[in-house]
Amino acid sequence: MDLAVTLALMSLVRRAVGTLIHRTYTAIRRAGAISPASPAGYRFRRLGDGVSIAFPPGAIFGEEWIEIGDHTLIGERVSLSCGMMPGADLGPDSILRIGRGCSIGRGSHVVAHQSIDIGDDVFTGPYVYITDQNHVYDDPDVPIGRQWPRNSPVSIGSGSWLGAGAIILPGTTLGRQCVVAGGAVVRGEFPDHSVVAGVPAKRVRGFSPELGWHTPGLPLTVDAQPAAP
Repeated sequence: MDLAVTLALMSLVRRAVGTLIHRTYTAIRRAGAISPASPAGYRFRRLGDGVSIAFPPGAIFGEEWIEIGDHTLIGERVSLSCGMMPGADLGPDSILRIGRGCSIGRGSHVVAHQSIDIGDDVFTGPYVYITDQNHVYDDPDVPIGRQWPRNSPVSIGSGSWLGAGAIILPGTTLGRQCVVAGGAVVRGEFPDHSVVAGVPAKRVRGFSPELGWHTPGLPLTVDAQPAAP
């Protein structure tokens, strides 16, 4: 067989195989996504209309304590969990609540033990970490990993944006329409329309009807606490 013909046939075969692989993977992703109508969707306390949890998901457990509002999109490899481990009894009320129209970026983790509230239309970049539990080091003679952790509720106001790699620690309250810079480590209370950045995160901009977005003379936080060491 002529070399040119052989090379042409090999090219056609490669393209056909590549097309088949991509189409198969696309079909697998569609079939594997979790929606209100899928078998895995029935495990959740509530999945609103139009919710999609992309395939492949991250670690998901404690679904019966998770509520997700209408038209929220959860990216690939996002972990959503309630409790220390699967099978724990966490009481009658939901623990992790994500509002309507949210988008949680790929590779993010939302780890709830007591209470995490994420409002409507909250968007995050990839690899954001949100938790309401942290290790303690009260006893200097006991390994930190063996001391019982401490919980503190987290609330993220509607319309907020969390940049890539942001970490939201226990006890954080973000008001409405807040911006969290990428890589920030956030703990404390921040009012509506705050821009927070840094490690530990501080309030670097705010908004008022009189001044618009402004920085000079702005209090750094409202009752903010430094991040745990």
